[in-house]
Amino acid sequence: MGRLQRKKTSADKKKKQQEVDRAPSSNAGLAAASPKTGLISDSVRGIKKAQALSLKKFLSTGRSESRKLEGNFLDRLFIAGPLQKSLQFLREVKIELKKVTWPTRKQTIGSTFVVIVLVMIISFFLGIVDIGLSSLIDVALK
Repeated sequence: MGRLQRKKTSADKKKKQQEVDRAPSSNAGLAAASPKTGLISDSVRGIKKAQALSLKKFLSTGRSESRKLEGNFLDRLFIAGPLQKSLQFLREVKIELKKVTWPTRKQTIGSTFVVIVLVMIISFFLGIVDIGLSSLIDVALK
């Protein structure tokens, strides 16, 4: 199951874009050293765009590789695969069960009593119908 994501506002998008633009680039010295050549500056722009896209992708996932390795022993032992999905499912089940409003003891006892009484009534009715039908079949066969 995926995480719930809130819709990003345009202000959040602009803020992330400004962070990406301000991010230090390892190729900044190359661009400053040869501003006259168009090829190098174009390739530097392409690299910067690729870095910006990878940074955006990294920020949108909300999880870094080092953070994946943090956590309990089972998470570190099985990073990927069906077991990881199962663990994620169980974590989400635990979160959802915390949201449940459980009945009180009095409500549980009352509901249990109603169920037991209804089961007795229905079983009594079905027993009478069964006895009646079996006696009808005995009379029809004789």
